Amino acid sequence: MKLIRYGEPKQEKTGIVLDGQLYDTSAFGEDYNEQFLETDGLARLEQFVFENAGKLKSIPENSRLGSPVGRPSKIVCIGLNYADHARETNAPLPTEPVIFMKSTTSLVGPNDDIILPKNSTKTDWEVELAFVIGREASYVEEAQAMEYVAGYCLHNDVSEREFQLERNGTWDKGKGCDTFAPLGPYFVTKEEVEDADNLRLWLKVNGEMMQEGTTANFIFRIPYLVHYVSQFMTLLPGDIVSTGTPAGVGLGMNPQVYLKPGDLVELGIDGLGTACQRVKAYAAD
Repeated sequence: MKLIRYGEPKQEKTGIVLDGQLYDTSAFGEDYNEQFLETDGLARLEQFVFENAGKLKSIPENSRLGSPVGRPSKIVCIGLNYADHARETNAPLPTEPVIFMKSTTSLVGPNDDIILPKNSTKTDWEVELAFVIGREASYVEEAQAMEYVAGYCLHNDVSEREFQLERNGTWDKGKGCDTFAPLGPYFVTKEEVEDADNLRLWLKVNGEMMQEGTTANFIFRIPYLVHYVSQFMTLLPGDIVSTGTPAGVGLGMNPQVYLKPGDLVELGIDGLGTACQRVKAYAAD
C-alpha cells in the first residue's frame, strides 16, 4: 500500500493511493502514527480498504500533502553512509554508523516550503531513503531486523552546515530546524519495494541535477542499521530512520553552493514518488 496524509498542517486526514488515484480513508478513524502501527494498523487498513472498494471518496488534486507518518517519537539519521559523500566532505569512512537526531518539529510535508533559519548562510540539501519502524525494536538481531521495518519514505535531510559543523556541540543543531525534514509523498509499505538496496535516488536545484545515486552503494545496509541503532535506543512504531545521502551536496562543491530564497528543490526515489520544495527566508510572524 501507499499511504498519504493530506490537508492543512496539524489538521491532516488520512488517505491511500489506489491505481494512481488518491482516496480519503478518514472514516477508518485513525491517524498513521505509533498507535496505528503497534496495533497491526496496516493489516486493519488493508481490510478496511477492501471492504469499502468503490466507496472511498477521491481527494482533490490540489490538496496539500503532509508527512505520510504522524509525528513520530523520534527521527534518527545515519551520517556518511555513502563512500562518495564521505569523500566529498573530506570525512573518513566510518567504521560503524554515525548517528544523529532531527527534531520532530522539523517534520513537514513533501511539497512544503523550506524556511531558511534566522542567521543561516549555509543551508544544504540531502536526498535520502528513510524507513519506518513497524514494531518496538530493542537489541534486535540483524537476521530478524527486517521484521521491524514497516515501509519506506522519500526524505530531504535539510542541513545548516555552519550550525552543524562550525558551532560547538553535535550535528543536531544544524539538522533539526523547522521545515528541515520534508517527508513523503508516500509511506510505501515494505512489500511494495522489491529491493531497498537497489533504488535510484536523485535531487535537483533549480532544474540542475545535483545528486544522482543508488542505495546499492550503502556502506551499512538497512538490516544492520536496525540492529545497530537498537543497541543504543528503543525504536518505537512510527519512528523514522533516514539512511544517509550520496555525493552531490552543496558542502562538497568547490566553491560551496547553498540554498537561497527562491530556489526550487526537486527530489525523488524509484517507487517512492517525488517531492518539490521552494526555499524561503525566515520571516517573523
